[in-house]
Amino acid sequence: MLVAVTGLVVAARRAGKVRPVPAGWPVNIGHRGASVQYPENTLASFRAAVEAGAGGLELDVRLTRDGHPVVMHDATVDRTTDGFGAVSGMTLAQVRRLDAGGAGRPDERVPSLREVLAGFPGVPVNIDIKDANQPGAEVVTLDVLREAGATARTLVVSAHYGVVRRFRRAAGGECATGASRLEIGVFYGLSLLRLERLLRPAYAALQVPVDYGSLRLVTPRLVRAAHSRGVRVDVWTINDPVQMHDLLDLGVDAVMTDRPEALAGVLEERGRAG
Repeated sequence: MLVAVTGLVVAARRAGKVRPVPAGWPVNIGHRGASVQYPENTLASFRAAVEAGAGGLELDVRLTRDGHPVVMHDATVDRTTDGFGAVSGMTLAQVRRLDAGGAGRPDERVPSLREVLAGFPGVPVNIDIKDANQPGAEVVTLDVLREAGATARTLVVSAHYGVVRRFRRAAGGECATGASRLEIGVFYGLSLLRLERLLRPAYAALQVPVDYGSLRLVTPRLVRAAHSRGVRVDVWTINDPVQMHDLLDLGVDAVMTDRPEALAGVLEERGRAG
């Protein structure tokens, strides 16, 4: 493990061109849209989030069998549609036939990434690539972003180091990325030792929960360390207004929430935009 971490530190110090998140990146990020009130990762949910004051949208992508990125968190369609089976085993046409809205919105479908980018032009998008075992997912996602002219308004993340590493290599600094789980762990550990100066991060943002098990991740020390290296701290998934205030007081840069209307109210109280 020590060898792996040492190697990652060395790789980070050799990092090439890194695209930062554009200035004015939104604070209020709708997590899978406005997913408390609407079916997650659907056009209705994204539309409601923007209307409620979200400045940006967080979404997940997976590849269909015929190579199309669709907006879906789980590896299977079972939980969020009336179908069953793996996304990777279905064609785009098969996925599109599924009902993703439930009884309340029977005409809601699973959107493709292309549809979301076209439907919300100019809206910053935070894309989480979920496929860890399909190396082509990174290149296909990048191709869709380029076709839509959306690389400058997108932050691409993945929990998997291999995924973000391949995406960065393909993008060549054209699109901002977040830290993988492994990179977050290395940054956190070095920040505890006050050695974050050893890193030249290849990522623009640490996207973390407040706590990981019994470990408190989002601390004043982590926020200061990240900012000293030009890295944002984005926190997920926060739905309580009191906690939103506390995190903003701590200096975090963005809050991902299932309730963008609640965060919009908090930001209005603080005299800030979404």
